[in-house]
Amino acid sequence: MLTRRTLVATLAAAPALAALPALAADDKVSLLELAVPGPIPDIALGKADAPVKVYEYASMTCPHCARFAKDVFPGIKEKYIDTGKVQWTMREFPLDPRATAGFMLARCIAKDAPPEKYYTMLDILFAQQDNWAFVSDSKQVLPALFNIAKQSGFTQEQFQACLKDQTLYAGVNAVKERGSSTFNIDGTPTFFINGIRKSGEITLDEFSKVVDPFLKS
Repeated sequence: MLTRRTLVATLAAAPALAALPALAADDKVSLLELAVPGPIPDIALGKADAPVKVYEYASMTCPHCARFAKDVFPGIKEKYIDTGKVQWTMREFPLDPRATAGFMLARCIAKDAPPEKYYTMLDILFAQQDNWAFVSDSKQVLPALFNIAKQSGFTQEQFQACLKDQTLYAGVNAVKERGSSTFNIDGTPTFFINGIRKSGEITLDEFSKVVDPFLKS
């Protein structure tokens, strides 16, 4: 079991921590605090020993998050995650009940599967955002989400059980609460790149400008 003491000791020895540039206090947070496990497990993409750790706080009903997922993240994955330079962790920051349901569904569908399946489900939900997140008739939200779940082999019973899981529901909202109270997150997307805060949509070039200095040896 990974305890907080072990985690702190491991991360404290990481060269990336020493490489943090001098920034205003509001522009960075403790990487040690960011790495503390929450009430539900993080689902990280990339090598555990990657020199750069990125935490993204997003909402499934955030158009900016969806655009980033579609237009920018694939380039980051190819250039940095797949090459072992970055480990990426998406954390839930639902802005409304629909976003909470989307995150819960992604976690249920990807349960016990490789991390890639979770991120694939996030991509699907983002890509079909107009079909479920922004429909004017709230009665159409669950049917639209179930249509997405069916494509992954989910039955009606599994779908209903997932969205009635109070432990998962509480966990998703606890992640948001900690993000808000501990890291002062007030909008999505918000990124922490080895502790450096970047708020709002970022381009691949902007991301590279923050990451690349950590990769120089």
